[in-house]
Amino acid sequence: MLPKTLALVDDDLEYTEFLSQSLQDRGVRVTVCPDSSELLATPGAFDFEFYVVDLNLPGIDGLELIKVLRRRSNAGLLVVSGHLGPQVYQQVVNAGADMYLAKPVLFEQVITAIEAVQRRAARGPVAELPWSLDTRARQLLAPDGATVDLSDMDMILMTCLLNAQGQPVTREFICNALGRVPDGDAPDGLNAIVFRLRRRIERATPIVAPLQSKPRVGYFFRAPLKAI
Repeated sequence: MLPKTLALVDDDLEYTEFLSQSLQDRGVRVTVCPDSSELLATPGAFDFEFYVVDLNLPGIDGLELIKVLRRRSNAGLLVVSGHLGPQVYQQVVNAGADMYLAKPVLFEQVITAIEAVQRRAARGPVAELPWSLDTRARQLLAPDGATVDLSDMDMILMTCLLNAQGQPVTREFICNALGRVPDGDAPDGLNAIVFRLRRRIERATPIVAPLQSKPRVGYFFRAPLKAI
């Protein structure tokens, strides 16, 4: 069982070319990023079903990238790296990786490891713990009891997501509700509103922020959400 989408983050061009081709031959849509910054700048950077990450990366290093990904995603994450040392395995697992392979490694070994991690993820619990939107206190309540104060714009955004009940809400719909033009690059645009809200959620709780983007569509709340 292989994922449908995969981000391959590694600056070894020959390795990524052949591994990505092997995966694509098996029906996986692969996005190759030679450094961590390019991945994080990719639309839908946290929406891939799987990540294969090197540790020695330009930009932020692999360990920090794993931590960033784990704050936003529960996707399978495999580290394939020539970075050696007695503490490497423990470091990558503690950072949030599911498995570690040391280079040099055969492409078939990488693909087998991806399948193993993906099978384990597929057997995991499907249901997420519920979140609550307190409309009177204007707060988002996480399953662990953490609270996130919401601005006027946040409340409009969260109400759109609440009414959608887990389905994607288009950027146009949300922007119309906010009373602004869909111009994601503006300092006070929708992207900025979502980014700031995600950061507040991440600071309040270690639980992965369920506010996710749907590439070329908009946003959705991937955990159960109820109003109180």
